[in-house]
Amino acid sequence: MKAYKVLYLIILVASAIGCSSDKQLKSGLPSIDVRKEYPEKEIILTDIADITYVHLNSQNSDYVYRGWIKYITENSIVVVDISSGSVLFFSKDGTPKSRFIHYGQGPEEYSSPNFSVVYDEKEDDLYVIDGGFFINKSHPIRVYSSTGEYKRTLYLPAEPMPLVDFDDHSLFVYDMQNVNNKSYIEEPDLSSQLMDSSIYRISKKTGKVLEYVEFPINDVDIFIYNNEMKMKYMKFYVSRIKNCAAGLFICLPETDTVFLYGKDKTLTPVICKTPLVSNLNPRFVLGGFLDAGNYQYITVEPLINMMDKNFSDEYNRLVKHYIRDKKTDEIFRQKISLPDYKGKDFFIESHTTYFTGKETLACFSLDIFELKQAEKENKLSGKLKEFASTLNENEDNNVYVLATFK
Repeated sequence: MKAYKVLYLIILVASAIGCSSDKQLKSGLPSIDVRKEYPEKEIILTDIADITYVHLNSQNSDYVYRGWIKYITENSIVVVDISSGSVLFFSKDGTPKSRFIHYGQGPEEYSSPNFSVVYDEKEDDLYVIDGGFFINKSHPIRVYSSTGEYKRTLYLPAEPMPLVDFDDHSLFVYDMQNVNNKSYIEEPDLSSQLMDSSIYRISKKTGKVLEYVEFPINDVDIFIYNNEMKMKYMKFYVSRIKNCAAGLFICLPETDTVFLYGKDKTLTPVICKTPLVSNLNPRFVLGGFLDAGNYQYITVEPLINMMDKNFSDEYNRLVKHYIRDKKTDEIFRQKISLPDYKGKDFFIESHTTYFTGKETLACFSLDIFELKQAEKENKLSGKLKEFASTLNENEDNNVYVLATFK
């Protein structure tokens, strides 16, 4: 990157770092103060989105799975079955389309049964981000067709977590290798580096790096320490990059700021969290951001040692889900309800939303056993009740709610 561009980014990002200052607040950048008790706002999902109930058809036993939806495009739903390591394709109405498995140690296979994917529907390219990082030090990305035809392998000097579709020719990578290289407590201080180039764009065909999005290194420490193992680690599952119609949202917990990286390569701060992560106990970081319709959805996560026995309870107690009205600048705590499901609430989070290339949609999983129990307890109504009555909890896959934002 040319010097003037780097200087521009330094000035731009520096203006967003430390956004708890009076100067920053006066600049008009929206902010969320995690010390405040924002009121809860109940929003009926059908008021902000058009919803569809989808059951991934399981009449064919090959399409019964234990796993999750990993990707949604305009016409397809991609599921990874972690019990077998297979990839399943369904249409948006739940009809099975194709299935394949390339789980193994061969040169055209992925080495873990649990992996992430990105699907370019236009080219019929499925990018498999191999979960076996400790086995495959070369960090390969295998590319297959939707029917399992092997196409090519992209080799990166990085741990691509996550990998995000950007345009017809490129993908964006967040490089987890930078985090791992700094994970040992005994290693020397790396803060003398001027820039952090963990986010970059690569070619879909070759894996070649096309450009870096560079940020000034910030001295805010968001590592979690384990002195017994002499290790420190970062919450790498923070939803750092998310594609959208305008380009890419980049969530940087180190700076308490979300940026929009535009298709024209401009970088603009969108919203920030206050006070600084380093000034809190317990510490909170931005964990994800979504802009859809009239609202922005923000997750703020606590920094807790995942090895603590009470980690799950503490995380669920402290995690915060906010919603910001873009028209009024009001901020609330989320409570998203489904009119057909009495007593069932949801959170809209970045990691359960997808940009299909034309629209943004949220995906909510309804566990089949829980759903059938709710039917027995007369908690269901309308289309969902009709839908659930046709299913068998011992034979069918889960039901999903697909919500396309208005």
